[in-house]
Amino acid sequence: MESQPRIAIIGGGPAGLTLGVLLHQQNIPFTIFELRSEPTNEELEQLSGMLDLHQETGIAALKECGLYEDFLPLTGECSQDFIVADRSGSVLYTHGGGAQLRPEISRNNLAKLLSRNIPTSNIKWDHKLVSATRRTTPTRVETELDFGVHGKQAFDLVVGADGAWSKVRGLVTNIQPQFTNMYIITLTIKNITSKYPHLAKLVGTGSFSSLGKKHAVASQRGPIDSSRLFLWLTIPDEDFGASSGLAGSPATIVKKLFSDDALLGTFTGLSKELVETACDEEAKSGENLDIRALYALPHGTSWEHASGVTLLGDAAHVMLPNGEGVNAAMFDSLMLFKAIQKSYETSGKDVNLFYQTFDPLLQEYETGLVERAKKLGKETDELIGQMFGGEDTAPDFAQFFRNIAEGPEE
Repeated sequence: MESQPRIAIIGGGPAGLTLGVLLHQQNIPFTIFELRSEPTNEELEQLSGMLDLHQETGIAALKECGLYEDFLPLTGECSQDFIVADRSGSVLYTHGGGAQLRPEISRNNLAKLLSRNIPTSNIKWDHKLVSATRRTTPTRVETELDFGVHGKQAFDLVVGADGAWSKVRGLVTNIQPQFTNMYIITLTIKNITSKYPHLAKLVGTGSFSSLGKKHAVASQRGPIDSSRLFLWLTIPDEDFGASSGLAGSPATIVKKLFSDDALLGTFTGLSKELVETACDEEAKSGENLDIRALYALPHGTSWEHASGVTLLGDAAHVMLPNGEGVNAAMFDSLMLFKAIQKSYETSGKDVNLFYQTFDPLLQEYETGLVERAKKLGKETDELIGQMFGGEDTAPDFAQFFRNIAEGPEE
């Protein structure tokens, strides 16, 4: 009997780590290759975005990992309440989150939870994938991965969990993410309750959105009693970050957006104060402004099946932020794991038999992934349209949450 199948996971984000935990629990060999250096404990204690995990997807994956009970104590820094306000910061509706059906966890805490349940020897940090080449052997196809100074290695299954600009995706399709006519700027106010209690009251304990003119001032509560602000700008200029002078500048430069009615000029009152306060607080860090263009793949992007290579998460279906991204990615990992596990058990760990039994299971996985992505893409378009589809969307968005609270009509 030949050696066991060689499995490579490219990318150590939530999707790659989830797949790693699941494989490790079943004693299926694998290696995760991550571009970044291994984060220190101090780095993992820093602020990061909050992720709400959903029962049927992200939490289902965590339960399969056996980590649900460990997950719960790491939640609670952001409630499920959602406040909708107009451009002046006047609150139109507060949606109570109710029971913890979608508990929030910081991205760093999720990374810690998952990575600490994978042997350190299974994760190779500082490994940048330079190129990937598929080649045919007498019995199967394998993929050679070139990690530059770390050398080349061949694998029987390569999983692209390497995000929006995936290199692995290039093995199966030339499709690339497209600019969405949207930019996002991230700012943070730490210790907001003690320093700015009136602003803490405005943004509440969960999420907050002030909408209008196809833009938004959004907030999400997080660690260190923080308010993490996301300024969504609808901008047709893909080079706006550079052409506006915002990229590479201190955060205080954002204040100039309030002098242009086409940008944030019509945002006033507490919404404006919230942003300006965040600019001043962020400037104290000495870091340049966090601004980025948003890209997405066409909904339901598919590819011609290639034996021994597949994608999951943003590599397969990156979309605009919609509260579903990490959940879809973790569920992809769960579904791919089940296919690998089934083939592994059937083949008796023989690499040639694994390859033969796994290929049809891989095609089934990819078909399911694409169908889920199509559905999620449609829902994302509807949500983004409600938030940014007109000049004054706040009242309609508030009504959207009222309808959720009231439930379907009898």
